[in-house]
Amino acid sequence: MQPTLFVPQQHVAPARTASFRSWWLTLQAHRLAPLVAIGASYLLVSFMLRLVLVAVFGLNDGMRPILLVPTILLGLINDSITLSYLLAPIYLFLTFIPIRIYQSLVGRVMIVAMGWISFFVIPYIAVIQYYFFKEFSSRFNLVSVDYLIYPHEVFVNIYQTHHVVSTFFIVFAYATILMFFCWKLFTPVASVPVPMKQRLRSTLLYSLAIVAFSSIFSTHSLDFSSNRLVNEIAADGISSFFEALHTNNLDYTAYYRTGDERSLSRLLAGTLARDTSRSQPAPSTFNRVAAGNPQGLGKLNVVVIVEESLGCEHVDTCKRGLDIDAAVASAAALTPNLDRLARQGLFFNRAYATGTRTVRGLEAITTSFPPIPSESIIKRPGSDHIASWGKVMREQGYQTSFLYGGYSLFDNMGEFYGSNDFAVKDRNDIDNPRFGNIWGVSDQDLFAFAKRYFDAASAANAPFFSIIMTTSNHSPFTFPDGIEGVRAKGGNRYDGVRYADYALGEFFRQIESAPWYRQTLFVVVADHGARIYGSEKIPLPSYEIPLLIMAPGRLAPRQIVTPASQMDIAPTVMGLLGLPYSAPFFGQDVLAEGNDTAKVLLFNHNHDVALYQNGRLAVLGLRDAAHTYTYRLGDDSMREIPRDEAMVDLATAYYQTAYNLFVRRQYL
Repeated sequence: MQPTLFVPQQHVAPARTASFRSWWLTLQAHRLAPLVAIGASYLLVSFMLRLVLVAVFGLNDGMRPILLVPTILLGLINDSITLSYLLAPIYLFLTFIPIRIYQSLVGRVMIVAMGWISFFVIPYIAVIQYYFFKEFSSRFNLVSVDYLIYPHEVFVNIYQTHHVVSTFFIVFAYATILMFFCWKLFTPVASVPVPMKQRLRSTLLYSLAIVAFSSIFSTHSLDFSSNRLVNEIAADGISSFFEALHTNNLDYTAYYRTGDERSLSRLLAGTLARDTSRSQPAPSTFNRVAAGNPQGLGKLNVVVIVEESLGCEHVDTCKRGLDIDAAVASAAALTPNLDRLARQGLFFNRAYATGTRTVRGLEAITTSFPPIPSESIIKRPGSDHIASWGKVMREQGYQTSFLYGGYSLFDNMGEFYGSNDFAVKDRNDIDNPRFGNIWGVSDQDLFAFAKRYFDAASAANAPFFSIIMTTSNHSPFTFPDGIEGVRAKGGNRYDGVRYADYALGEFFRQIESAPWYRQTLFVVVADHGARIYGSEKIPLPSYEIPLLIMAPGRLAPRQIVTPASQMDIAPTVMGLLGLPYSAPFFGQDVLAEGNDTAKVLLFNHNHDVALYQNGRLAVLGLRDAAHTYTYRLGDDSMREIPRDEAMVDLATAYYQTAYNLFVRRQYL
């Protein structure tokens, strides 16, 4: 019995060895071995990254464990589709390089270098994706494209914030060790060359597969969950980046739901006409004509302070007061100065940003314009000489200015404000700042400059209107020395909020004795929240921001519970002043009688845009997508309902009309 059992064992191993050797030689003959190694590395790293995202973010933010398997499997499909695109250039190189060069020393060096670079880049991009996801709860999106447009600020910020050098050496070692073990796969061997006809046939099949993939699948074709976070984890980051790059400045009418222009114009005009502070002699222009109110505050100076990344989750007056990233809760108030100021004016308890970027906040505040997808009008061609708050104030005889702590070249802010009736002052105009980092001078330096600027403006005996944009509450979270509770280096968002609040309080203490102080109306508002969090399609808790309007000695303090948007700030302030004006602003005077009913709020999140009204939210997305949800402001979740066509039509009316007005140069 033993010999008969022993004989088959003698033959099994050689057969398997021969089979493996044949498979390996086939890969070598077809020059596919490097592709297999690179592809396997990409899929493995993507798989590991996805597991980390699930463990660190998904399960901690409402992802049900039962979704783990479909998330991983669909993620593998997404990764494989993206991989087919990424490997195409390498495939073509390996397939059509002449055999003489392919097997030469030069060819070997080129192939090995290509493999090592791939092994290095794949995990390095995965690390970047992790940090990006930590900040934005998303794969690469439109923000990542913006980051590449302004590499100096962004890359220095990344270098100062994250472990760039140590990550580089770890990934360097990983790529080198992996290449050592895969050396034979990247070293061409002498073999019978595959005929050109056969190579062309394989290339044709590969090309047809890519065409099929590109026709059938997009980045989010395999989205399967109502949880936005789950779909982001299942998506492929590289695919998300190229989708964002492709749609960075897209044509609304080509990608989003549209309707009959006349019908939508009538619908929008009727909605806007409900604003009791608006009269419309020519509804087709959507113009806001305010006759003025002699009982208003009059021609006061107006100073709008836009605080970087100061979300309501950090502001005690917003009834949150705790940093969402903190591992442990803290009862200490982070914003005592803003809390103190909030008790001296009108504080809006339900104020919302229109987006998640600084330019979105500035766009809404300055132009009262909807946040059309996908890029802010501040960065779009044709944004010069449009309707703006600056233009309105100029017509009233105001000096207008935009004061920024960084370089105004960033995000096209200087060009936009300079071409829209604002004098622009930035980091270049602030002499001898006490402190600065890659984003700009400290808030203390900016506010000190603003005080001097306003002192000079006041001496000119003309009212002034100014927008101040701060920068300090931003990674890498570095600040001047000697401020209690604020680490000069190595800080986090806690330190950023404390410092921003400290500088704000110091500014108001210094200007209390200025002759123009009691002749000024102040607005304090955030550009956007601290970071994106939440699993919903539009994570609205991330959009909650503080909004304060105060006029020392002129406005009785009170809290406003009517929902308000950054788009409403200009009409509301103009209503308080009681000044007559005409402008096509989409926002409304929140304080006008009757304007607390049927309030409309507009939002932008990556490629999606949304409209909120009366407890319902309509979301418009790429490829004519439209969904409706029930949502109560302040909640962390929303529930999808059968499509409410009236809500979808109203959202379409706002965004389609706004887009057309802008591109046709009619927002004037």
